[in-house]
Amino acid sequence: MKRIIKKVAVLGSGVMGSRIACHFAGVGLKVLLLDIAPKELNDAEKAKNLNLDNSSVKSRIVNDALTAALKSNPSPVYTKDALKKISTGNFTDNMKDIAGCDWVIEVVVERLDVKQSIFAEVEKYRKAGTLITSNTSGIPIHLMAEGRSDDFKKHFCGTHFFNPPRYLRLLEIIPTSFTDAAVVDFLMQYGSLQLGKTTVLCKDTPAFIANRVGVFGIMAIMNTMEKLQLSVDEIDTLTGPIIGRPKSATFRTADVVGIDTLVKVANGVYENCPDDEAKEQFVIPAWLNKMVENNWLGDKTGQGFFKKMPASPKGEKEIQVLNLSTLQYEPRTKPRFATIETAKPIDDLKIRLKALCAGTDKAGEFYRLFHYNLFAYISHRIPEISDELYRIDDGMMAGFGWEIGAFESWDALGVAKTMEAMKAAGFKVAPWIEEMMAKGITTFYKVENGQRLYYSLTTGGYQSPSVGGVGEAFIVMKNFANQTIWKNSACRTYHLGDDVLGLEWYTKMGSIGGEVLEGIQKSIALAEEKYKGLVIANDGTNFSAGANIGMIFMLAIEQDYDEIDMAIRIFQNTMMRVRYSAIPVVLAPHGLALGGGCEICLHADKVIAAAETYTGLVEVGIGVIPGGGGTKEFVLRAADETQEGEVVILTIQNRFLTIATAKVATSAAEAFEMGIYRKGRDQVSINPGRRITEAKQAVIELYNDGYIMPVQRTDIKVMGRAALGTLLAGINGMNKANYATAHDVTVAKKLAYVMCGGDLSEPTLVSEQYLLDLEREAFLSLTGEKKTLERIQSILKSGKPLRN
Repeated sequence: MKRIIKKVAVLGSGVMGSRIACHFAGVGLKVLLLDIAPKELNDAEKAKNLNLDNSSVKSRIVNDALTAALKSNPSPVYTKDALKKISTGNFTDNMKDIAGCDWVIEVVVERLDVKQSIFAEVEKYRKAGTLITSNTSGIPIHLMAEGRSDDFKKHFCGTHFFNPPRYLRLLEIIPTSFTDAAVVDFLMQYGSLQLGKTTVLCKDTPAFIANRVGVFGIMAIMNTMEKLQLSVDEIDTLTGPIIGRPKSATFRTADVVGIDTLVKVANGVYENCPDDEAKEQFVIPAWLNKMVENNWLGDKTGQGFFKKMPASPKGEKEIQVLNLSTLQYEPRTKPRFATIETAKPIDDLKIRLKALCAGTDKAGEFYRLFHYNLFAYISHRIPEISDELYRIDDGMMAGFGWEIGAFESWDALGVAKTMEAMKAAGFKVAPWIEEMMAKGITTFYKVENGQRLYYSLTTGGYQSPSVGGVGEAFIVMKNFANQTIWKNSACRTYHLGDDVLGLEWYTKMGSIGGEVLEGIQKSIALAEEKYKGLVIANDGTNFSAGANIGMIFMLAIEQDYDEIDMAIRIFQNTMMRVRYSAIPVVLAPHGLALGGGCEICLHADKVIAAAETYTGLVEVGIGVIPGGGGTKEFVLRAADETQEGEVVILTIQNRFLTIATAKVATSAAEAFEMGIYRKGRDQVSINPGRRITEAKQAVIELYNDGYIMPVQRTDIKVMGRAALGTLLAGINGMNKANYATAHDVTVAKKLAYVMCGGDLSEPTLVSEQYLLDLEREAFLSLTGEKKTLERIQSILKSGKPLRN
């Protein structure tokens, strides 16, 4: 029988519970969030003469927790509408209500006795077949099921979400020997398809997969730091983005997660893994124990490895760093290492890792020791914590934000060469590595027919992660490198199979310059020759942060306005080529899709956006208006959205404000509310790994439905002076109230002029090209403004907008 999840109960409303509830509501499910009833009244309740039996008092803890979650930044929900799907209550009155839920998730305090008592209550009210899972991060799953019925045990397992659940993609699934295999398969599929997670199957071992390896990595770094006499600032310089790790690196991550949590996991592994060959690495250093004693636990207590100091008399804020030798806070430093300076210009992470590990200074020594430690450890964790090595890599990438996994890093450095170096340095690898090499298999992964295969200990050869799992739904562009049909220095066009082409570019921040525009035009032309259509996407951190403003700045400084005019024309023509081609063009954005990255989506036949897509027309921030068809498209959509008898000016005004305030959607769902994505046509892919596959399928469906190239529009109603006067009055009002600077006014007036179709005496029907010409002229004139150049320069130098 097909299992359907309509309503979920979350038991426990702490930091994790409330946010798990928000994520389930965010994907469209009804949620019942419960917690304990207070044991005493607070001052406000006493003042109102309430008692503990009052319904509002009984649910105060859960309601306060949910309110706190919703105030947190970043938001735990895609849109505020999700909150309507959450109902709250308390264990005393509302545990009976779980009878109407299809999945019950326990997220109470990390104590076995408390969890067992909760499950005893759950068993009284749950209906047979209901899923029951625990979000524990360390308690053995099988212990929690002791004493429960066979039906309970059959439908029970661990589901370990990582915090914050909306943003961290890892969901560890931990079955017991009693868990029905069908339940495990369902949760693996459901977590990926409906919750947008990287679902990783774990064994019921201490700390499971991600925390076991992740905390080992942190402890090994601390031990290496002491050996090489490196500082906190030096370690965070060495272990951040330069090696494909988050900006928070090692110690900033520890502060965010909580130093007590780190120590708890490390102690748990030390105490419960007597056969771990690296057990001594988990011994807590004296200085770390002292930090816990001092309650220096990181962000939750206001200080940890870093501390925000009181503002100076001048109002300047300083963050100081802990000296681990003296346990005193000191001003931060910006460490420099020759090895890092040499490797920085290398864009390809795998090649950069080789350069870092080849360094001859202390940084190079650190990287070698760090990787040798890590590689030795993960080799011994197979098959202890997982039978499949790729699950360790998936866990570290999805849970700890690693750009590539540990085994993939080993491949990048060369398995055989690194193993010999490890042996020489005194590091032992697991026997299965030697056996693998003896078979002539020299890498953990290989790509075949666009799919990544991994080395399986079970079969002794390469195997697809999709066997028994969900890997078949993932398309990774770079895996089609051997099916490249065209390329330049910024782009590649691949044949993705099924007569569908895929275009990706790999510029910094996904910026769109001349070579990317060439790639778009060429890919469409190739697809029109003999393919069904084109997918435009990439596997970088961001889809696109916008057009290459560095080039515009350079041309403007030289006052080469003919070249700027030509550049804008090419950009506009390319966007129109996306809209008006003989084949369907489907976009699959993710991460940042700003400015030009938003404009190309506005012109696509269909958009399959990752749920975590941050998109908007932000050009006013650099002193110009959207010049790649974005302004034109907003005018066109405003005209189409206005129903007979409605006030057209109001629709235009709303669209104008979206651009003029550089509003950015903080999720794909919000982009629909802003009118960037179109209801009934564009879609959200909750799992970013699936968006390219879904985009490819959309191309095929559009083609099979008999795709016909659209006809350029000549019937766009613009309001001329009737709307222009209203917008100009609003702009002047914003200026007088000090909400807009003088240059903001200059830019906004240009924008208003274009969106109203110019200074027309009456409402008129115009063409797309008419609006594009107005848009281009406005953009071009603004590049001649000194204050615009100052804004562009600020973005190029510091990445921060300037309000001049």
